[in-house]
Amino acid sequence: MRIIQQKLGKRNTYIPTNTSLVCSSMAVSLNKEETLSEHSLKTFSNIPEENQQSGKTGQDLRVPVLNMQGNPLMPTSSSKARHLLKRGKAKVIKRTPFVIQMLIATGETKQGINLGIDSGSSVIGFSATTKTKELISGELNLRNDMSEKLQERKMYRRGRRSKLWYRQPRFLNRVKTKKKGWLAPSIQHKIDTHIRLVEKIKTLLPITQTIVEVAQFDTQKLQNCDIHGIEYQQGQMEGYDNLRAFILSRDKYICQICKKREGIFDIHHIIHRKEGGSNRSDNLICVHTKCHKNFHSGKIRCNFIKPMQFKETAVMNNIKSKIIDLLGCDYTYGYITKRKRVNLGINKTHCNDAFVISGGDVQSRCKYNISKQTRRNNRQLQQNRKGQKLAVRRQRYKIQSGDIISFKNNKLICNGMFNLGKYVSFAKSKYNIKYAKINEVGIIKYGKGIQI
Repeated sequence: MRIIQQKLGKRNTYIPTNTSLVCSSMAVSLNKEETLSEHSLKTFSNIPEENQQSGKTGQDLRVPVLNMQGNPLMPTSSSKARHLLKRGKAKVIKRTPFVIQMLIATGETKQGINLGIDSGSSVIGFSATTKTKELISGELNLRNDMSEKLQERKMYRRGRRSKLWYRQPRFLNRVKTKKKGWLAPSIQHKIDTHIRLVEKIKTLLPITQTIVEVAQFDTQKLQNCDIHGIEYQQGQMEGYDNLRAFILSRDKYICQICKKREGIFDIHHIIHRKEGGSNRSDNLICVHTKCHKNFHSGKIRCNFIKPMQFKETAVMNNIKSKIIDLLGCDYTYGYITKRKRVNLGINKTHCNDAFVISGGDVQSRCKYNISKQTRRNNRQLQQNRKGQKLAVRRQRYKIQSGDIISFKNNKLICNGMFNLGKYVSFAKSKYNIKYAKINEVGIIKYGKGIQI
């Protein structure tokens, strides 16, 4: 592995000799004669603002192509893909993204494609570029509900286990006691999502090099930029017995709601625990017990200044080395990406950062897409209308919410199933179709996992 520090190259432009007022640039063909792409030269503007745009106004996305064995080839244009489908030389195997597979033997000539990944805790940016074009670009929104789902599962399991009086309590069956290098499920899920995204893109394009941007954050430096040396070991709570004593001493035994001294004090979370608030001292204040009770009951209101949260920085510190080790790829740092992006004069977005990470500079940009990640299954029991017989879901239905369904030559999105899985309900659409029988519909695409 090595750190990528590419030098920005100059544009290879061609100025016609017949006029001095024409400003144009000629780009070599994306593929050679053996490939499926268009063979004619394509011009693109010399204006950097047009080639390095950050919106959805770029060129159309290239259509990924697979050979007869299912291995990725160089992508082609939409017109060329339509031409191949009409002649029966290819077939459609995926709809989102639109992917075709060749039914005849073709050339295997490929170019070098760099995949840039802008890792993150909430959004992942990705971009694949060649020397002349950007083939795919987008952002993937990660799931941030893992902690809530785990708390909900914990509640149900605790309620169920409390009824098992015959079982002896067990305390040594925790996962972190069995495995070394254990990570929280929410962090492990983000790492797995990075790996799945890279593997999914590699099934669409013949990626030759993967570059990931990593970051290391100093949370103490973010709070106090002047901290150094031994001060890292001398925190705010130095000299105090516990966190409660420090909070009371810091607030000078004054209630932060009524601003009075006398009384019994409680410790209040500014950002509630159910909203993701932590037990850091910045998120805690001392309030009277009576004021604390009235505040949570809604009898009094008080607006507190919300402290800075460092959950995302902690996540990035944990996943940076894991992703590099699992992918075995090259890596770069954020300050290198920022310097290149500023030199190119493009806006700060995740897909633009990924474009710079992949080595992009003068390549013609493509439209970027917003991707999302959905749950593959849910644990919710089937709910029925009032007055109807209670129906308990005893199996996982083949069709889930979010799937693309075909019904009477119409493409609809499934909203769920009811009546013991005999009927499928649809989301609102222009066709005004609300439900249909299960034997009258067909599945086009499952809407779970990573959707590009």
